Amino acid sequence: MQCTMLKAKLHRACVTHAELNYEGSCAIDGELLDLSGILEYEQIQVYNVSNGERFSTYAIRAEDGSGMISINGAAAHKAGVGDRLIICAYAIYTAAELVNFKPRLIYCQANNSVSHTTNAIPVQLA
Repeated sequence: MQCTMLKAKLHRACVTHAELNYEGSCAIDGELLDLSGILEYEQIQVYNVSNGERFSTYAIRAEDGSGMISINGAAAHKAGVGDRLIICAYAIYTAAELVNFKPRLIYCQANNSVSHTTNAIPVQLA
């Protein structure tokens, strides 16, 4: 059996740039990429908390320590500067790999600095 699981999440990252005339992708501060384990050119899903848009693209590396989250190309119609995003990467795991599986969850502050990290989402209460 194989399962598609959440590999990594950048929670509530803030869009710093929206570049319609740039080759498509999402530029992410290199330090955030490294911390999350998202690879350059890896497919990502982007969920715009500010307007409800959802789209897929791929990650590219922005300058380390820049705090940059740039939505580029056609996707720039779906997110603007100041929007809050959830950026997720998924991977396929075997049953054996799932024994020790934990996602990397990175929580961002307004300037895209990291507030905290974890590997579990709290149980949602009624």
